[in-house]
Amino acid sequence: MKPVIYVTRRIPDEVLQPYRDSFEFRMWEKEDVPVPRDVLLKEAASADGLLCLLTETIDHEVLTAAKNLKIVANMAVGFDNIDVEAAREHGVVVTNTPDVLTETTADLTFALMMATARRLIEAADYIREGKWKYWTPYLLAGSDIHGKTIGVVGMGRIGEAVARRAKGFGMSILYHNRSRKENAEQELGAVYKDFPELLQEADFVVSLIPLTEQTSEMFNQGAFKAMKSSAIFVNASRGGTVDEEALYDALINNEIRAAGLDVFVNEPISPKHPLAGLDNVVCLPHIGSASAATRTKMLELCLDNLKAVLNGEQAITPVK
Repeated sequence: MKPVIYVTRRIPDEVLQPYRDSFEFRMWEKEDVPVPRDVLLKEAASADGLLCLLTETIDHEVLTAAKNLKIVANMAVGFDNIDVEAAREHGVVVTNTPDVLTETTADLTFALMMATARRLIEAADYIREGKWKYWTPYLLAGSDIHGKTIGVVGMGRIGEAVARRAKGFGMSILYHNRSRKENAEQELGAVYKDFPELLQEADFVVSLIPLTEQTSEMFNQGAFKAMKSSAIFVNASRGGTVDEEALYDALINNEIRAAGLDVFVNEPISPKHPLAGLDNVVCLPHIGSASAATRTKMLELCLDNLKAVLNGEQAITPVK
């Protein structure tokens, strides 16, 4: 009898096909709606493995209901949606998808920084709304990126990839991290700074930190007040690392110039979200790793982790 894998969102059959000899798949058939909690609990009860997204909370209740569960494969680098300690207590392996999305997410992060600095969304809307009547010297004038100073908060794999892109733009690179990254300092000329120093010196502050108890609302009123009034803030990590009310106040009070956001405290957001209504904010729907090739690689890594663990082997990318 094949192990049962429950997949919490519809994914292409061509991705699953190479694994059908190994597993019996059951799946929530909707692509754009998360699996309801009661359905997740029911399906988890008879599953040997779960392939889930960040939208699913895998907590003590789910893990207790899932008597046969051996592995939860999370389609993300972050895993704050999973109670990892409870999983350990239940003997369940938790895996994530690092590495395969690093460069794609770095592309999006840098693109978000550029779109915000050069006011690209505003400019595109300017034409759509029929406002472009004349060319003027300072029409939609934004901020330069080349030659400026970027401050990367969270110099992990993605942080280093963003820093490599910044070096190509002739930017000075500052970073803050739990530990020094000597390779980044040697290869990229990155300079380590305490968090307050980085905030004061950077023209672009880019958040790439995981969400933990220590980083929750790390970007708060004090952090935004410490930044330059010309600074641009970019968050491509987790929404919970930011006090959104403090960010809104900083933007409307001109304490910082602009913000580019791919993540929010509560997702999805509506057009009525306070930050979505500001002209100096670029909001994206959490698409950091959203290239077709990378999303397929993420799913394949999840499936390879499931196959390894359910064959009695070590997980490829276990959460430590």
